[in-house]
Amino acid sequence: QVHVAESGGGSVQTGGSLRLSCLASGHAFNSYCMGWFRQGPGKEREWIAAIDSDDNFIYADSVKGRFTISQDNGKNSLSLRMNGLKPEDTAMYYCAADRRRFYCFNTDYDYWGQGTQVTISS
Repeated sequence: QVHVAESGGGSVQTGGSLRLSCLASGHAFNSYCMGWFRQGPGKEREWIAAIDSDDNFIYADSVKGRFTISQDNGKNSLSLRMNGLKPEDTAMYYCAADRRRFYCFNTDYDYWGQGTQVTISS
C-alpha cells in the first residue's frame, strides 16, 4: 500500500524560507513522477515542481528560481526548499506520486499526502 506524507510547513514572514519534506513508502518510486503541489484559499490545486523518471527537475513559472526540489533517498524521500517566500505562496502544500515516467507537470497523480500548511505574512 502506497503512503505519502508531508511535513515541514509553518508560518514565516515575506522573504523567509521553509523546507518541506515528503516521505513515500510502499513502492519503489524511482520510475515514478514525484511532485509538489499547492492549493491556496479559494484556488484550484496547482502543480509547482516535479522529478521525472530520468531525474529531470521541472518547475512551474510561479516558483522557478525560488523553489528547489530534491531527492534524498532515491525518490522515497523528497524535499522542497522554498526561498524568497511571498504572501501569495500561502497555501496547503502536497506531495504526490504517479506511475507515469514523464510529463509530470499536471495534477493527475495517483497517490497523495494529506498536505502541510504554509502561511506567509507580509
